[in-house]
Amino acid sequence: MPGALPDGEPVPVAGTLPGSALGGLGERPFGLYVHVPFCTTRCGYCDFNTYTAAELGAGPAAVSPGTYPDLAIAEIRFARRVLARDGHRTDIPVSTVFFGGGTPTLLPPSALGAILRAIDAEFGLAPGAEVTTEANPESVDEASLSDLRAQGLTRVSFGMQSAVPSVLTVLDRVHRPGRPAQCAAWARAAGFEHVSLDLIYGTPGESDADWRRSLDAAVAAGPDHVSAYALTVEAGTRLAARVRRGELAAPDDDVLADRYLAADEILAAAGYGWYEISNWAVSGPSRCAHNMLYWTGGDWWGIGPGAHSHVGGTRWWNVRHPAAYAARIAAGSSPGHAREILSAAERQLERVMLLTRLADGCPDTVLGPAGRANVAQVVADGLAEAGALARGRIVLTRRGRLLADAVTQKLTEP
Repeated sequence: MPGALPDGEPVPVAGTLPGSALGGLGERPFGLYVHVPFCTTRCGYCDFNTYTAAELGAGPAAVSPGTYPDLAIAEIRFARRVLARDGHRTDIPVSTVFFGGGTPTLLPPSALGAILRAIDAEFGLAPGAEVTTEANPESVDEASLSDLRAQGLTRVSFGMQSAVPSVLTVLDRVHRPGRPAQCAAWARAAGFEHVSLDLIYGTPGESDADWRRSLDAAVAAGPDHVSAYALTVEAGTRLAARVRRGELAAPDDDVLADRYLAADEILAAAGYGWYEISNWAVSGPSRCAHNMLYWTGGDWWGIGPGAHSHVGGTRWWNVRHPAAYAARIAAGSSPGHAREILSAAERQLERVMLLTRLADGCPDTVLGPAGRANVAQVVADGLAEAGALARGRIVLTRRGRLLADAVTQKLTEP
């Protein structure tokens, strides 16, 4: 089941943001995340805020793929009102839009297109804006991908996870192993500028050979972007219950480290350069601009139940259940569940943590005195590149990427 939302202070009914958040709005990159909370089935490892039809039930109050687009569009209009300064419209061009979930492609392409047109009407899409959708390989076909491209989407990210049937079975994935490669080919033929495949490593029962088989299959499919994430056993999921009962072994940290190194070696040899710890791309334009906005301190508004937003150091998150979300939207009030206004120290810590994860690195000028004093030791321990430090940036080595949390702790000591 979906994980619990964090605590925080109440969000004003009108969604009003503090003046400190609105300062500089429009000068920083701005994006919209649109959460689509529907899945055909729930994968055993997933604790995302998603719901099957059976979980949502029926009746006039039930939110469905048919009724959801109007709710999302209503929140887009609400967001525009909140972000207007002194009640006057101010240009805030949207540089990235990301449809995530859940399975956004359970909505028809025309629905995603309608949401995108509402974003353009309210905010304006920046020239060359990146518009991404996640997609389960079984939720699209050649025709629907062509329709998605015609609606203005420019990037698609397929949940491949593995190329090995037994691994997919443990993860409760329903797509056929060769389907992601077929989808990638269809997406290219449809004219998508960028195609990504997402992988998961460390599934119980997965062997080293299985993981290499998945990497080889991903590379052979020809995407220009690959993401690879270590499996996390989240409390409350079916996978966690199976591990607790001893049916499956928990992922081993040493195995996960070896799998990460294998991914980096194979992807690098195939021409993919890492640009964030879990992400590889064939070129700068192939990087996910929306995620780069998250990692480099941009602003974004999250649309939909459970979606998170951040504007100028104020972060908030919407009520989780679609029915509660729909009720807030119908009342014209903020769907926000709670928020936090980050202190200068908290924003500094997050900036160092996120920039350090990037291949571009973290400028050493961002660090406090204690962090700067620790940089030399981080380099001496083989966790950051000496050459990059000479240029004033902290860039993790391959070993440093495995120990990124420890590096961040060293660099953010008070």
